[in-house]
Amino acid sequence: YGHSNQLRQARAMGDRLIVGVHTDEEIAKHKGPPVFTQEERYKMVQAIKWVDEIAPGAPYVTTLETLDRYNCDFCVHGDDITLTVDGKDTYEEVKAAGRYRECKRTQGVSTTDLVGRMLLMTKAHHSNIDEDLDYRKHTDNFGKGPKGHSPWTGVSQFLQTSQKIIQFASGKEPQPGDTIIYVAGAFDLFHVGHVHFLEKVHQLAEKPYIIAGLHFDQEVNRYKGKNYPIMNIHERTLSVLACRYVSEVVIGAPYAVTADLLDHFKVTLVCHGMTEVVPDKDGSDPYEEPKRRGIFQLVDSGSNLTTDLIVQRIIKNRLEFEARNQKKEAKELAVLEAMKRLEEEKH
Repeated sequence: YGHSNQLRQARAMGDRLIVGVHTDEEIAKHKGPPVFTQEERYKMVQAIKWVDEIAPGAPYVTTLETLDRYNCDFCVHGDDITLTVDGKDTYEEVKAAGRYRECKRTQGVSTTDLVGRMLLMTKAHHSNIDEDLDYRKHTDNFGKGPKGHSPWTGVSQFLQTSQKIIQFASGKEPQPGDTIIYVAGAFDLFHVGHVHFLEKVHQLAEKPYIIAGLHFDQEVNRYKGKNYPIMNIHERTLSVLACRYVSEVVIGAPYAVTADLLDHFKVTLVCHGMTEVVPDKDGSDPYEEPKRRGIFQLVDSGSNLTTDLIVQRIIKNRLEFEARNQKKEAKELAVLEAMKRLEEEKH
């Protein structure tokens, strides 16, 4: 949702937004292994409602040639500096030509922060944080104190405002002839699996109006366990609202899809993906009512990506990062020793 907010701000500066997405190779070279593959990232960026077009395989250093190729007047980046692997400003050329603009970075989130949360996949996440020294040590490593956050999303510093929700919301009411489709879930770490599912649901009707019900953090933790959700309800709300296939979000939707909910929103269809449906607290089927009405449909997204798999990728990448850093340190040490030897030989 930090990326989405940046794209929302950029789109407001012009009439058409083209988003350059780097290849896996470029990211690995300058930043370290990416979490998602380039194909997944192309799909995810294209699904953000403020994006008109993507530029696949965009160079890491933005050049005037790239801007001209896509007929862009200027490029936009957040107010945080990005450097190449050898420490150069990646926007130097476009800044010098006066074809650079800046937007504000979203406070309280970064990819590094989310990765940090995923690496804290422990039960301690739900215990009394003040007394859990190991947990506190980890949160401090990510530059966040153990105070002032939800126990369900340990290191989140994000503060939701009504203004932010208004900026992200479509504000469109359902129109006569619209098919009102309801989907519900955690939508944690909003990813390409969610995008595939929502796109498939969107294709079920000529005029779809998709309402996404988001469960509260406590509810998600009940059926997902561990320290899920990784993103809190406010962060998940913005992530889902940024998706072009979603018209409305119910913040803190009930786990059971009740008759009241279906009648209130005039729902014509209820969809769920191929993932397991955990029974409600009393052991009942949360989709009993839509099934009774004959308006329940299972939708195969064609994607097997889950939040769990993303966490596994992160843990695998963590080892790659460590190995890479050790290699880098060894190389730097060897250079320093060689310089020291040369200095000694001179004397």
